[in-house]
Amino acid sequence: MTYTTRTKFTEQLNEVRDLLIRLADKTTSDIRAIDLGAKGDMGVAKGVIGGRKEERRLSYSIEQTCFDVMLLQQPLVGDDFRFITSSFRVVSDLSHVDGMTRDAMYLLEGVPTEKTEHLSAEFTELSNVTAQMLSDSVKAFLEKDLDLATDVIKRDERVNELYTTSEEKLVQLIRDATVKPKYLPELLMVAKYFERIGDCSKAIAYWAVFRVTGEHTGDDKAE
Repeated sequence: MTYTTRTKFTEQLNEVRDLLIRLADKTTSDIRAIDLGAKGDMGVAKGVIGGRKEERRLSYSIEQTCFDVMLLQQPLVGDDFRFITSSFRVVSDLSHVDGMTRDAMYLLEGVPTEKTEHLSAEFTELSNVTAQMLSDSVKAFLEKDLDLATDVIKRDERVNELYTTSEEKLVQLIRDATVKPKYLPELLMVAKYFERIGDCSKAIAYWAVFRVTGEHTGDDKAE
């Protein structure tokens, strides 16, 4: 590569990195906003629901820059190759999470606050845990931090536990006939979105492992 070409290549890699950070920051904020929406803050709900254009702009910019690198900077080898190819999957997972935050907010818009209180503690912890998982998974990917990636993967167990607790609590409410079942399915779906967000964060962590080791040993698809 000439000096000019190499400089351009470095700039493109930095651009992908910066855009991934911005998309991850946006998505992390939207995850945390779900808990606020459940508590009745419709201001944050409108912000999340209206954020699709920004998500698409960032995702497109990342994908386009990755395509440019692959087309113009051949051959890609080693870490550069793993970073660019994995970035496509990371941006896909981030976009998936961003969409789920909007879907969760759409559901919560129609649920009275007195109903969401049944899962208030679970939603708060799910929001905090999954938001931190997502932030840390992207950090692990960008910084090639194998220990942090491994920790994120382990944290998904807590997300699954919280989802199971939420499910059991709602089922028990229906069985006891202590509350009317209306809106309870919507609450369960919101809890399910948190669980899927945890899966996506874990998937990104597996791509961080791949970037370090060159091996992808986990299931990178959120169920």
